[in-house]
Order: sequence, then structure tokens, then C-alpha cells
Amino acid sequence: MWYAITALIAVIVSAAITYVVTTGLMKKNADSKIGNAEEKAREIIDEALKTAETKKREALLEVKEESIKTKNELDKEIKERRAEAQRMERRIQQKEENIDKKTDAIEKKEASLAAKEENINKMKEEISKLNEQRLQELERISGLTSEQAKDYLLKIVEDEVKHETAVMIKEYESRAKEEADKKAKEYVVSSIQRCAADHVSETTISVVQLPNDEMKGRIIGREGRNIRTLETMTGVDLIIDDTPEAVILSGFDPIRREVARIALEKLIIDGRIHPARIEEMVEKAQKEVEVMIKEEGESATLEVGVHGIHPELVRLLGKMKFRTSYGQNALKHSIEVAQLSGLLAAELGLDVRLAKRAGLLHDIGKAVDHEMEGSHIQLGVELCKKYKENATVINAVESHHGDVEATSLIACIVQAADTISAARPGARRETLETYTSRLKQLEEITNNFKGVDKSFAIQAGREVRVMVVPEQITDADMVLLARDISKQIEADMEYPGQIKVNVIRESRVVDYAK
Repeated sequence: MWYAITALIAVIVSAAITYVVTTGLMKKNADSKIGNAEEKAREIIDEALKTAETKKREALLEVKEESIKTKNELDKEIKERRAEAQRMERRIQQKEENIDKKTDAIEKKEASLAAKEENINKMKEEISKLNEQRLQELERISGLTSEQAKDYLLKIVEDEVKHETAVMIKEYESRAKEEADKKAKEYVVSSIQRCAADHVSETTISVVQLPNDEMKGRIIGREGRNIRTLETMTGVDLIIDDTPEAVILSGFDPIRREVARIALEKLIIDGRIHPARIEEMVEKAQKEVEVMIKEEGESATLEVGVHGIHPELVRLLGKMKFRTSYGQNALKHSIEVAQLSGLLAAELGLDVRLAKRAGLLHDIGKAVDHEMEGSHIQLGVELCKKYKENATVINAVESHHGDVEATSLIACIVQAADTISAARPGARRETLETYTSRLKQLEEITNNFKGVDKSFAIQAGREVRVMVVPEQITDADMVLLARDISKQIEADMEYPGQIKVNVIRESRVVDYAK
């Protein structure tokens, strides 16, 4: 055991001695490395200082050389500019010498002119003296003073001039009338020849083609509910007869008829025909017709070349596509009048665009005369004033039928163009006005009754279909209402045959299964 302890002590002592010796050697090596690094750093710094000094000297030399070079260039440029200045100075001196010479010449000419002017004045004085002597001699010979002779001559000349003037005025008036008549005929004929307008005759029916005759039964529906719903929603009478693969839509209002036609065509394509679907398609067709009206109005303004019209007036123009007067389409008529007005204005040297604008809007009141009280002229003037149209356009609208005096040539042109468009052969039919008036009156009578929602005159006025508000009119009241409407029609209207009054009251309850 003592040997083990002794060995352990010996190992510990040797380890300690080894540590001390190793640590000393490492420290000595580190000190030696630090000394070498410091000496190398001092050498690097000295070398850098030497290099910097050398570069500084080189830079100074380059700067001196550059400054000397710049100075030489500046000296050279200064010499060139001095030489240029000297040349300019010599030119100026030469110009001054030339100006002095010209001044001398002008002074000499002025002196010469002054001498001539003096001679002229002397000659004028001599001529004046000679004239006085001549007048005195003439007065002595004639026994009249100069004033009396002047008056006598003027009177003779005046009488001759008056006679010749009267003859010339008479000749010019007759020639002007002949020329005016001739020119007016030429302008009108030229305008009519250059304006090619289509005539669209109004019809009261539309035909819808069917894919097969089986579709007729689907359109009629169970117990006629489909056809009844379609007629109620559109106010148009559907005629389903033996005509193969066709259904006829009858109604005097072209807008309603167009809505019905579009809705029916959509239903045929869709294939699902029932009351709810019919209502949906009618609403879509009404929106399509509204879009069509707007597009027709814009197309009319583009065709005529008139811009800047209020959008509402443009929409009303499109609505006139479905309005006729004596069988003549109102929109086509307005376009034709606008084109004729533009042609006549161009011939007379007037504002062509303003003439076209007045011609296009002259019948704008016809777009609303079925909905509002008043003549189409009054309504047109109100619309033009409402949408701030030009005063010339407003006057043309209110004077195109001679109700108001025209205040401009453009208004006279529009009046002439309107007459040309309406009076040309085949433009209008005289029987249409009484027809549309009777249908309009029929609907107005029925709409005046309390509880009536809307009414439609169908079958060319032989039937009126009256839709009532179910909350205001009961089933018992319907009988009395139909009788009252019949009596009122008999009292207020004259018509051949008989008119069927069809009062319809519909109650509807809608719920949804969730």
C-alpha cells in the first residue's frame, strides 16, 4: 500500500512539473511571435508611407501639367475671340459708312421733293385762279350763278336716275321671282332625289313561326292558362287557327306586339311554357325592347350625323320606331325630314347640323302623345325646353305645322321638309288616324274607372281587356264595373258593331318550400 501511495505521489509531482515546464515554453513561443508581428507591422507602415509620398508627388506633377495645358488652351481661345471681335468691329464700321452714305442720298432726295412740292403748290394756285375766271365767265354768259346751275343739273340727273332705277327695279324683281321659283324647285327636287328613304307601312299583326303544330297546344296550355297569361301580361291577342306552324299576334300597339313576339319566340326556344315562365320571359322581352328603343335612337342620330342630344331625347327617338302617323313610321319620317332639311340648308348656305337637328326632333312629341295630354307640338316644345335644346330647334318644333310664326330660315326649311316627306306619293294612309284615335279613346275611357289597373284594346278595337286591382274590386263588383264601362263606351264613342268588355280579376298567393 505504501508503494501505491508513493507511486501516486510521484505521478502527481511529475504531472505538475510537466505542466509548469510546458506553460513556460508556450509563453516564450507566444512572446517571440508577438515581437515578430510588431516588427512586420512597422515595416508595412513605413512602406505605405513611402508609397503615399510617391503618389502625392506624382499627383502634384499631373495637376501642374493639366493646369499648364488648360492655360495654353484658354490663351489660344482668347486670341481667337479677339480676332473675331476685331473682324466684327471692321464690319460694323463698314455698315456705318454705308448708312451715312444712304442718309446723305435721302437728304438730297428730300430736298429735291421739297422743291417739286413748292412748284406744285404754285401750279395749284394758278389753276385755282383760272377756274375762278372760267366760272365768272360762264355765269356772265349763262346768266345763272354756279349754285343755280348745279341745282338745275342735279334735278335733270335725278329725274333720269329715278326713271332708270324704277325700270331696273321692276326688271330685277321679275327676274328675282323667276330665279327664286326656279331655284326653289331645283333645291326641292335635288333634295328629294338625294334623299332615299324607305316607307314602312304599319301593320297590326305579327306572325311567329312554330317548329311544329304540336307547339300550339303547349302555347294554349291546360284549360288555356298559358295563352291567357301571355295575353294578360302583354295586352296582345293571340290568334291560333289552322295556319300551319304559325301563331298570329294581334294588337294596335307595336311595342306590346314586339314584347309579345320576343317573349313567345323565347318560350318556343326554351320549351318550358307555363305561367311563371311566361311572366319571366315577358319581363326579359320588355327589357330587350327598352334596349332596342335606346339603340334605335342612337342609330338614328348616327345616321343623320347629329350629336350631343340629351340621352332621354335619344330614347324617345327610338320609341318613335313603334309610332306611326297615317301609316308612316314616325322615326323614318323624322330621319327623312332631317336629311331633307340638311340638304336644303346646304343649298342655301345655312347651318346644316342645326337644320338636321331641328328636322330630327320636330315630331319628338309623338313619342309621348299617347301617354300625356296635349298635341304633339306642345309636348315636343316642352321636351325640348326641358332638355335645353337650341332656341332655333324649339321654334322649328312649334312652327312646323304653322301654329306659330317661324323666326328663322331653318324653321321654314323644316316646315318644307316635313311637307315634302308627308306629301310624297305612298307615304301615308288617311284611314289610320281615326283607327288609332278610336283605340286610344277606348283605353282612356276604361282607365278612368276606379279600381282599374290597366286596360288593353285588342281585336282592332272590338274587345277591351280590363285588369282590375283585386284589393279594390270584388267578384261582385266586377259585374257592375263591366256594365258601367259598357254604358260609358256607348255614351262617348261611335263605332260599328259591338265592343266586348272583358274584366279580369286575378288573386295570386306565392310561397316557397324550403
